Amino acid sequence: MDINAIRDLTADDMKAVNVLILDRLQSDVVLINQIGHYIVNSGGKRLRPMLVLLAARALNCQGDKHIDLAAVIEFIHTATLLHDDVVDESDLRRSRETANAVWGNAASVLVGDFLYSRAFEMMVDVNMMRVMEILSHATNRIAEGEVLQLLNCNDPDTSEAQYREVILRKTATLFEAGTRLGAVLCNASDKEEQALADYGLHLGIAFQIIDDALDYSSSNEEIGKNIGDDLAEGKPTLPLIRAMQVGTQEQKAALRESIEKGGRERIDIVMAAIESTGAIEYTSRLAAGEVDKAKQALSLLPSSQFRSALEALADFAIERRN
Repeated sequence: MDINAIRDLTADDMKAVNVLILDRLQSDVVLINQIGHYIVNSGGKRLRPMLVLLAARALNCQGDKHIDLAAVIEFIHTATLLHDDVVDESDLRRSRETANAVWGNAASVLVGDFLYSRAFEMMVDVNMMRVMEILSHATNRIAEGEVLQLLNCNDPDTSEAQYREVILRKTATLFEAGTRLGAVLCNASDKEEQALADYGLHLGIAFQIIDDALDYSSSNEEIGKNIGDDLAEGKPTLPLIRAMQVGTQEQKAALRESIEKGGRERIDIVMAAIESTGAIEYTSRLAAGEVDKAKQALSLLPSSQFRSALEALADFAIERRN
């Protein structure tokens, strides 16, 4: 099953999610409508809401609350993108100008706040305290991850363990919350809920690891953002950390300076060091290990086309080029 087959499988549900997203984006404040529609319609994969839908369907969930929560997850994710681009001073995402590049930082932050608050309004409508618990905890963890990443910026001594803690909170937490919600809506057993949560967590870690590898192994056109953005921001992601671990003394010195100072001036030197140390291959192996763990977690679920889709989605996470 490839990504197109997965999209076909979830097409009806995703159509309902997209209708709901557009409906709940509405505000009588024109700028909110403009920025909200700009980023929501900017060509994202809708991967996180798709996970909610597949997790719920894998346990034969009835009703339509999975539609509401898929939209909530996408709103939370979109809010984090708006805030991230301001913090990172990014000007390109998904091959388009970022919202902050078009409307400025203040508007982007405030509309991000609107999306967060609208998401919590929608959670209340679902009227399940367990849902509120999961999503409030997740948004808290995401904020912690962002702050941890900020602390690691321009620090060449950032360890692999510190990097993993950042991506676990910043990215994997929302994946984990999405798949856990699918189980909660279906009144799943504790084991089934934990299995889906574990799947989401490991998938989220793999997804971010590959994202960080793509920053040094793809073109601008492929990944839809500027190559070397992480380096420019002084972010010591896994390819840089690995190259620092096994590179020559000369390479380590160049990498240290690049991380400390940020910018793209040394991108050629950095790319050469990453290539010669096999850092991308190492990064890909770790991501593949996380995908294996994600797929193993699904063994507790009953066989179905939706479980197969979850397994295929895990493979897609490490095979993608953007």
